[in-house]
Amino acid sequence: MGPRPLTEPPDRGSEAIGGGPGTERSTNEVQLADADRPATSRRGPAPVVKVRRSDWDLAVVIPDATAVLRTPGAGLPEVALAGRSNTGKSSLINALVRRKGLARTSSTPGRTQEILVFAGPGKTALADLPGYGWARAPQGARVQWAQLIDAYIAQREMLAGLLLIVDARRGLGPLDEEMLARIEARGLPWRLITTKVDKLTRTEKDRLPQLLGPRGRNAIFFSAKTGEGREDVWRAVAELAALR
Repeated sequence: MGPRPLTEPPDRGSEAIGGGPGTERSTNEVQLADADRPATSRRGPAPVVKVRRSDWDLAVVIPDATAVLRTPGAGLPEVALAGRSNTGKSSLINALVRRKGLARTSSTPGRTQEILVFAGPGKTALADLPGYGWARAPQGARVQWAQLIDAYIAQREMLAGLLLIVDARRGLGPLDEEMLARIEARGLPWRLITTKVDKLTRTEKDRLPQLLGPRGRNAIFFSAKTGEGREDVWRAVAELAALR
């Protein structure tokens, strides 16, 4: 039996870090060389990704579930970014491509209501999926977004893998585990990205790998504000695309 449809239970803003089930690490999770070591202790410097501001732009818009199959891609493998509303997906994309405002950011959850595919000069496109878990969104909108995400993951031929984006202050929740179940059911690889790590104290950051549990063993720590983890995220994107 496949994973059940992506549902939207009441918002669980009080969930502690590591609130998801203690599942074993999946074989779908991408294992990069020396990924278990802190970035500062890995062998050699992280590769520098040179991106000019004009290199990236919006290439494809997938408005609803019925358009997933009939909407052409940008001729590149797509790596999807998924996560709860307001986890910083758009800020991550803007920081990666060094173009402020490419992906629309907002302090109000639910701004991304379609799948937006961004393409540049590289070998991979980035697909920004609607956020999930915003309890105050209209029920009809939540159902439509869930159907769109489900259809994209199940049907999109050029989907290469997934970056699951979680707020480092909240960790993994039930909806994140459901998202991973979907990507694993299709047999695609994924990586976990924890955003907003600049908002953690040193002690909280040191404890984060343990609190994330088995799913977070190879998590990448990222901050759009400081740029921490940017090259590591690009390396993960390249690894996911190469496995397609």
